[in-house]
Amino acid sequence: MMRVKACEILKGREFVSIATCDFGGKPNAASKFILKIEAGHIFLVDYVIGRTLRNLKINPYASLSFVDTHTLTAYQINGPVEIIAGGQEYEKLLKELHQKEVDLSIQRIMEAVTKGQKHEAFEVANSEKSVIFRVKIEEVVEMGVGGALKREKA
Repeated sequence: MMRVKACEILKGREFVSIATCDFGGKPNAASKFILKIEAGHIFLVDYVIGRTLRNLKINPYASLSFVDTHTLTAYQINGPVEIIAGGQEYEKLLKELHQKEVDLSIQRIMEAVTKGQKHEAFEVANSEKSVIFRVKIEEVVEMGVGGALKREKA
């Protein structure tokens, strides 16, 4: 099942590209932090709060894209997006986000110490304001080497 495979690949990543479009057809692609994948949804964090949010308010549909670098298979996840910017669910998600940021910072520090590497920044910077996007996994597209294309509707 492509959906399960794509989600497993994303679970090992911190960021994914999200593409949105306004009603005038102007596209926008940006990297967003992956908070979690749960119950057929991918939760993304928008720290910038710019064009992606504006586009989703106009056209609440997005496409996520990423590549499995081991197989060179590309994936696209398409679906409607719900903006979560306040309320009880938002507060719960912010607590999960804070813990994930702490865990990721610790992981980055440990890897650097173990490998003797230096980084400009070890900590994931949390802005004063962030928005959560809940992307419903409606369709998964797999693009294999040589142009083979497979689609799976959820």
